[in-house]
Amino acid sequence: MKKVFRLEDLDCAHCAKKMEEGIKKIDGVTYASINFFAQKLTIEATDEVFNKVVDEAVKVCKKIEPDCQIVR
Repeated sequence: MKKVFRLEDLDCAHCAKKMEEGIKKIDGVTYASINFFAQKLTIEATDEVFNKVVDEAVKVCKKIEPDCQIVR
């Protein structure tokens, strides 16, 4: 499954890169990308673990940039 999420309050391109790298390390992720200018997060993972991956991605993002929100 591949899904695109809108990001709110992502203020730092360097933080976006760190978040992307962290999400790519989550078990089950086959693709992850953050477009800082469009404020979009794309995640691809198998259907069986997709919701778990998204939950973990939220944690990664909060750890790096606490004000950033992934809009589901």
